[in-house]
Amino acid sequence: MTDAMPTIYVDADACPVKPEILKVAERHGMPVTFVANSGLRPSRDPMVKNVIVSGAFDAADNWIADNVGADDIVVTADVPLAVRCVEKGAHVTGPTGRLFDKANIGMASAMRDLGAHLRETGESKGYNAAFSPRDRSAFLETLDRLCRRAKNARPGPSP
Repeated sequence: MTDAMPTIYVDADACPVKPEILKVAERHGMPVTFVANSGLRPSRDPMVKNVIVSGAFDAADNWIADNVGADDIVVTADVPLAVRCVEKGAHVTGPTGRLFDKANIGMASAMRDLGAHLRETGESKGYNAAFSPRDRSAFLETLDRLCRRAKNARPGPSP
């Protein structure tokens, strides 16, 4: 375990909660790294880093999985990325506040695979529900809780 402050890594392409992440991160004094295949709005905040990766398939996911550490936080809706990050000891949430952890990641992965199979066979249309204010609220609550948990697991340097 390191004394460095945990980082919030964001799978930023199509992430609907970027402003909320910045607000919670600022409150906790935590650095944020947005990772995307395309342009991101620059930030003057020294605690915010933007990483633009190639347009290759899973390039952003691979960058996050290669750089995340134990007790860092990852925000992603991508279940395979969540699996990789949970295996490395990271705290993972989706943008709706859905928590991925060792207790549920196997089931989340199996359900994702089942859904993909049903879409491929035409048994399911695979529509996702619209992002709602309730999702945003649940996300804020989950991210705040994960920030406290990550900071407690990795205390900062002593004064």
